[in-house]
Amino acid sequence: MALPATFWQKFGTLAQMAQATVALLGFVAILFQISEIRSNNRASAARQAFLGYTDLAFKNPRFAAPDYAAIKAAGRDTLVQYESFVSYFLYACEEAFGAFSDQREWLASCNYDLKPHLPFLCEKIQAEPAYLATYGTVTQDWVRKSFTTASVMPPDCKLGKT
Repeated sequence: MALPATFWQKFGTLAQMAQATVALLGFVAILFQISEIRSNNRASAARQAFLGYTDLAFKNPRFAAPDYAAIKAAGRDTLVQYESFVSYFLYACEEAFGAFSDQREWLASCNYDLKPHLPFLCEKIQAEPAYLATYGTVTQDWVRKSFTTASVMPPDCKLGKT
Protein backbone atom coordinates (compact mmCIF):
# COMPACT_ATOMS: atom_id res chain seq x y z
CA MET A 1 0.00 0.00 0.00
CA ALA A 2 1.35 3.36 -1.01
CA LEU A 3 1.72 6.07 1.53
CA PRO A 4 -0.18 9.31 0.91
CA ALA A 5 1.93 12.09 -0.57
CA THR A 6 3.24 14.58 1.88
CA PHE A 7 2.75 18.32 1.59
CA TRP A 8 6.24 19.00 0.20
CA GLN A 9 5.96 16.21 -2.35
CA LYS A 10 2.76 17.68 -3.83
CA PHE A 11 4.18 21.19 -4.04
CA GLY A 12 7.53 19.91 -5.21
CA THR A 13 5.79 18.45 -8.23
CA LEU A 14 3.91 21.70 -8.87
CA ALA A 15 7.14 23.64 -8.53
CA GLN A 16 8.81 21.40 -11.08
CA MET A 17 5.92 21.90 -13.49
CA ALA A 18 6.03 25.65 -12.97
CA GLN A 19 9.80 25.66 -13.53
CA ALA A 20 9.38 23.70 -16.77
CA THR A 21 6.66 26.11 -17.92
CA VAL A 22 8.84 29.14 -17.19
CA ALA A 23 11.77 27.52 -19.00
CA LEU A 24 9.57 26.81 -22.03
CA LEU A 25 8.30 30.41 -22.06
CA GLY A 26 11.88 31.63 -21.79
CA PHE A 27 12.89 29.47 -24.75
CA VAL A 28 9.99 30.81 -26.85
CA ALA A 29 10.96 34.37 -25.88
CA ILE A 30 14.56 33.71 -26.97
CA LEU A 31 13.35 32.36 -30.33
CA PHE A 32 11.17 35.45 -30.77
CA GLN A 33 14.11 37.73 -29.94
CA ILE A 34 16.36 35.93 -32.44
CA SER A 35 13.69 36.34 -35.12
CA GLU A 36 13.32 40.06 -34.34
CA ILE A 37 17.08 40.60 -34.35
CA ARG A 38 17.35 38.85 -37.71
CA SER A 39 14.52 40.95 -39.13
CA ASN A 40 15.98 44.19 -37.77
CA ASN A 41 19.43 43.34 -39.17
CA ARG A 42 17.96 42.63 -42.59
CA ALA A 43 16.02 45.92 -42.53
CA SER A 44 19.13 47.81 -41.44
CA ALA A 45 21.22 46.23 -44.20
CA ALA A 46 18.55 47.07 -46.79
CA ARG A 47 18.39 50.68 -45.63
CA GLN A 48 22.18 50.94 -45.79
CA ALA A 49 22.25 49.46 -49.30
CA PHE A 50 19.57 51.86 -50.50
CA LEU A 51 21.30 54.77 -48.80
CA GLY A 52 24.50 53.76 -50.59
CA TYR A 53 22.64 53.73 -53.89
CA THR A 54 21.15 57.16 -53.16
CA ASP A 55 24.60 58.53 -52.38
CA LEU A 56 25.94 57.01 -55.60
CA ALA A 57 23.06 58.57 -57.56
CA PHE A 58 23.78 61.96 -55.98
CA LYS A 59 27.44 61.72 -56.97
CA ASN A 60 26.65 60.43 -60.49
CA PRO A 61 23.59 62.28 -61.79
CA ARG A 62 24.47 61.31 -65.36
CA PHE A 63 23.80 57.70 -64.37
CA ALA A 64 20.81 58.40 -62.10
CA ALA A 65 18.96 60.16 -64.94
CA PRO A 66 20.74 58.57 -67.88
CA ASP A 67 20.98 59.52 -71.49
CA TYR A 68 21.76 55.97 -72.52
CA ALA A 69 22.79 56.91 -76.07
CA ALA A 70 25.33 59.41 -74.69
CA ILE A 71 26.62 56.84 -72.18
CA LYS A 72 27.17 54.30 -74.96
CA ALA A 73 28.87 56.93 -77.12
CA ALA A 74 31.20 57.95 -74.25
CA GLY A 75 33.09 54.69 -74.49
CA ARG A 76 33.68 51.41 -72.74
CA ASP A 77 34.81 52.81 -69.37
CA THR A 78 31.69 54.93 -68.97
CA LEU A 79 29.50 52.02 -70.01
CA VAL A 80 31.17 49.75 -67.43
CA GLN A 81 30.66 52.41 -64.74
CA TYR A 82 27.01 52.71 -65.72
CA GLU A 83 26.56 48.94 -65.63
CA SER A 84 28.01 48.90 -62.10
CA PHE A 85 25.67 51.72 -61.11
CA VAL A 86 22.62 49.81 -62.37
CA SER A 87 23.84 46.60 -60.73
CA TYR A 88 24.15 48.39 -57.38
CA PHE A 89 20.69 49.84 -57.85
CA LEU A 90 19.20 46.40 -58.55
CA TYR A 91 21.02 44.97 -55.53
CA ALA A 92 19.68 47.76 -53.28
CA CYS A 93 16.14 47.15 -54.51
CA GLU A 94 16.51 43.40 -54.08
CA GLU A 95 17.56 43.94 -50.47
CA ALA A 96 14.64 46.33 -49.92
CA PHE A 97 12.16 43.85 -51.40
CA GLY A 98 13.43 41.12 -49.08
CA ALA A 99 13.38 43.25 -45.97
CA PHE A 100 10.25 45.31 -46.63
CA SER A 101 7.99 43.05 -48.69
CA ASP A 102 4.94 44.41 -46.87
CA GLN A 103 5.78 48.08 -47.47
CA ARG A 104 4.67 49.14 -50.97
CA GLU A 105 6.58 52.45 -50.89
CA TRP A 106 9.88 50.62 -51.41
CA LEU A 107 8.53 49.00 -54.58
CA ALA A 108 7.19 52.37 -55.76
CA SER A 109 10.56 54.02 -55.17
CA CYS A 110 12.41 51.27 -57.02
CA ASN A 111 9.87 51.36 -59.87
CA TYR A 112 10.37 55.09 -60.23
CA ASP A 113 14.16 54.77 -60.37
CA LEU A 114 14.14 51.69 -62.63
CA LYS A 115 12.28 53.14 -65.61
CA PRO A 116 15.16 55.17 -67.14
CA HIS A 117 17.46 52.12 -66.90
CA LEU A 118 15.15 49.77 -68.80
CA PRO A 119 16.68 50.40 -72.26
CA PHE A 120 20.12 49.47 -70.90
CA LEU A 121 18.75 46.38 -69.13
CA CYS A 122 16.87 45.30 -72.24
CA GLU A 123 20.02 45.49 -74.36
CA LYS A 124 22.14 43.87 -71.64
CA ILE A 125 19.78 40.93 -71.20
CA GLN A 126 19.45 40.54 -74.95
CA ALA A 127 23.26 40.39 -75.32
CA GLU A 128 23.89 38.41 -72.11
CA PRO A 129 20.80 36.44 -71.01
CA ALA A 130 22.63 35.19 -67.89
CA TYR A 131 22.97 38.74 -66.53
CA LEU A 132 19.51 38.85 -64.98
CA ALA A 133 20.01 35.38 -63.47
CA THR A 134 22.55 36.90 -61.07
CA TYR A 135 19.61 38.35 -59.14
CA GLY A 136 16.86 36.64 -57.20
CA THR A 137 13.61 35.54 -58.78
CA VAL A 138 11.70 38.46 -57.24
CA THR A 139 14.06 40.95 -58.89
CA GLN A 140 14.00 39.06 -62.19
CA ASP A 141 10.20 39.05 -62.24
CA TRP A 142 10.10 42.73 -61.27
CA VAL A 143 12.43 43.73 -64.13
CA ARG A 144 10.54 41.62 -66.68
CA LYS A 145 7.21 43.06 -65.55
CA SER A 146 8.69 46.57 -65.81
CA PHE A 147 9.67 45.90 -69.43
CA THR A 148 6.05 45.13 -70.21
CA THR A 149 4.70 48.08 -68.23
CA ALA A 150 7.06 50.54 -69.94
CA SER A 151 6.67 48.92 -73.38
CA VAL A 152 10.40 48.20 -73.67
CA MET A 153 10.90 45.39 -76.14
CA PRO A 154 13.79 43.99 -78.14
CA PRO A 155 15.24 44.61 -80.65
CA ASP A 156 15.09 48.42 -80.30
CA CYS A 157 14.77 48.44 -76.46
CA LYS A 158 13.39 51.97 -76.33
CA LEU A 159 10.98 53.30 -73.73
CA GLY A 160 7.42 53.27 -75.06
CA LYS A 161 4.56 55.51 -74.06
CA THR A 162 3.16 54.60 -70.66
